[in-house]
Amino acid sequence: MTTLERYLDAKERYAAIGVDTDAALKALAAAPISMHCWQGDDVGGFDRDGALTGGIQATGNYPGKARTPEELMADIDKALSLIPGTHRINLHASYAIFKDGEFADRDELKPEHFAAWVEFAKERGLGLDFNPTYFSHPKASEFTLSSPDEDIRQFWIRHGQACIRIAEYFATELGTPSLVNIWIPDGFKDIPADRTAPRARLKDSLDQILSIDYDKSKVYVAVESKVFGIGMESYTVGSHEFYMNYAAKNDILCLLDNGHYHPTEVVSDKIPAMLLFSDKLALHVTRGVRWDSDHVVIFDDETKEIAKEIVRNNAIDRVLIGLDFFDASINRISAWVVGMRSMQKALLYALLTPNEKLAAMQNDGEFTELMVLQEELKFYPFGDVWNYFCEINHVPQKEDWFAEVKKYENEVLVNRK
Repeated sequence: MTTLERYLDAKERYAAIGVDTDAALKALAAAPISMHCWQGDDVGGFDRDGALTGGIQATGNYPGKARTPEELMADIDKALSLIPGTHRINLHASYAIFKDGEFADRDELKPEHFAAWVEFAKERGLGLDFNPTYFSHPKASEFTLSSPDEDIRQFWIRHGQACIRIAEYFATELGTPSLVNIWIPDGFKDIPADRTAPRARLKDSLDQILSIDYDKSKVYVAVESKVFGIGMESYTVGSHEFYMNYAAKNDILCLLDNGHYHPTEVVSDKIPAMLLFSDKLALHVTRGVRWDSDHVVIFDDETKEIAKEIVRNNAIDRVLIGLDFFDASINRISAWVVGMRSMQKALLYALLTPNEKLAAMQNDGEFTELMVLQEELKFYPFGDVWNYFCEINHVPQKEDWFAEVKKYENEVLVNRK
């Protein structure tokens, strides 16, 4: 059978349970995912050399890491050529591109330092999202926005303000809003004597960052929490409770990273609760193995549950989905493709679920029937629908895309010494 024939057979089977596969594919095509640039060079960036700090670690030494903006952009192009649909690129401020020996520290970054990224995105019809880089910098060795050193704190406040201005430039040039996500590595390795003062300083810093005049229809500011990290095992200034309340009070977005919670917590359960009170919600989808280990996103249970909650709540246009992982132990382009396609598969799986029918069973107390259908759905011909989506988007089906990655590795990546 051809891909189309298999799809038409799957379409008929899904229609029998009330699922319109054509509508599902249309909805998936309209769901951009923000692909993080930092997978391509192990979070190195272009504004300085040296080791990563702030609890950031990329393990492995697989050959072919991007070393220049040109190499990183070429690798992104290769990855996107193997991913169906049109998406977004998520940049960190440390990926500023300077010309002719020019340099600007992070508090002095300007839109022109990202003009090459805008041109790159414009030529490909991509949107750009942005992240202030509050790590891997001499002034981030201890604290940033919660620093008791006022000079250091003001430096990072200016950095946050600069990033909002840059994101507004992205949105103006590309005609699509830009998400600015604030995450800081501030915290204590051991038990703190004062939990309040650092958070009070963080609150004041955020207030100052948001005090600048910017177009809120173009720039969505988000804050991202973390339960703990390397060097801040006992206390994190930017906790979930702090940021959730700050976001609600100041009408900005709360960003949920599913690697940033206790291992028994799941972001999929938080999504419907947050959507009851927030117009929009931002996500960093990752795969934490026992902790925030930033493994490549796969088609696993929690990724599927996250997608289900987005779809069940009719929130594809309200939830801003970005990925966040960095694995230097495997081919980096392959990591991007696996992660992006897995997130898309999860969304498609959710779109092919008869959500209203299942909800009605739950409301009517038909829990036996509910379990039966939920289990049987796992064996519906989801793969045939996915393969058809790949075909109509002119990208390889199944694992066939990996041959293109290996060819690129043998012709391009092996030459990067």
